[in-house]
Amino acid sequence: MKQYFVKIISIKHITHDVLQLVTEKPEEFNFIPGQATHISINEPDWKVKKNPFTMTCLPEDDFLEFIIKTYPEHKGVTNEILKLKEGAELILHDVFGSIAYKGEGVFIAGGAGVTPFISIFRDLQIRNETGKNKLIFANKMKRDIILKNEFEDTLGRNFVNILSDEQVEEYVHGQITEGFLEEYVNHLTKHVYVCGPPPMMEAVLKQLSNLGVPEKAIVVETF
Repeated sequence: MKQYFVKIISIKHITHDVLQLVTEKPEEFNFIPGQATHISINEPDWKVKKNPFTMTCLPEDDFLEFIIKTYPEHKGVTNEILKLKEGAELILHDVFGSIAYKGEGVFIAGGAGVTPFISIFRDLQIRNETGKNKLIFANKMKRDIILKNEFEDTLGRNFVNILSDEQVEEYVHGQITEGFLEEYVNHLTKHVYVCGPPPMMEAVLKQLSNLGVPEKAIVVETF
């Protein structure tokens, strides 16, 4: 297993509980949009503990960016990252991930599950190939929406938000249901990309099956 030692270039909050972490990029560190790596903190008590995080920058960038949802109540790597400053050293491990862009379709994300899609949409945008791709993004509240302005600029009306715990005039309220998805996907949909917490994933995959979306059309990553 390869290890890459990198220093933090910058670290800041971009929402109330989401960090943007920018690090150095090792010369041999290659990935495709949608992939992730495990990260450890290069400190005695944390070297052997690691968490998976998705690269949200473009493969050709000369830095690495990670957009990380934090959980202060969890006493793990993510919580420890909250305490780090510029110049702190991290350990990156092998690249992995099963989500990759296969063609135009519907992306369905729950919370931090949107992170594999960030690099994909940035890559499509820079190549003028955003096309008719849609992103359905489920969150609890409006303040939880990661990169709201960027997705609006990239996707316009094809950026669809659904909020479970807050009613906002311009957004759908509630949970993702089969009836809700029916407006966006059917048996003719060529590609559906799904990433989110396990309960959300299980529900959405069942709904897609009921709507006749073939299993081969679904690209899945459990976050």
